[in-house]
Amino acid sequence: MSVAQMLAHCSRAMEAGTGDLPLKQALIGRIFSPFVRSSLLGEKPFGRNSPTDPHFVIRDEKDFAKEKAHLTALIARFCQSGPAEAGKHKHSFLGRISGEDWGVVMHKHLDHHLRQFGA
Repeated sequence: MSVAQMLAHCSRAMEAGTGDLPLKQALIGRIFSPFVRSSLLGEKPFGRNSPTDPHFVIRDEKDFAKEKAHLTALIARFCQSGPAEAGKHKHSFLGRISGEDWGVVMHKHLDHHLRQFGA
């Protein structure tokens, strides 16, 4: 994954949190989320090679500047909308989560990928 692809990947995940990309909870999430929920929402960073939702896989090349601007705008909108708005949207693995939990998941996801690229 290139840096531009990572930014596009993070944007797609953020779009789930803003409601721009409505997703249903996957069957595997319905089965396993009760067992890993506390781990995903806890203090520990996401591990390397964690599974990703197929909707978030980016295969084509992307333009860095365009993807950076798009992700930056999504982050700003997600933050401005607040927890009440985020809490209206389903997570593709965890299902219905609070807006505060969306914030934790988005922070950990962005942190995971920014660290991956040394940012």
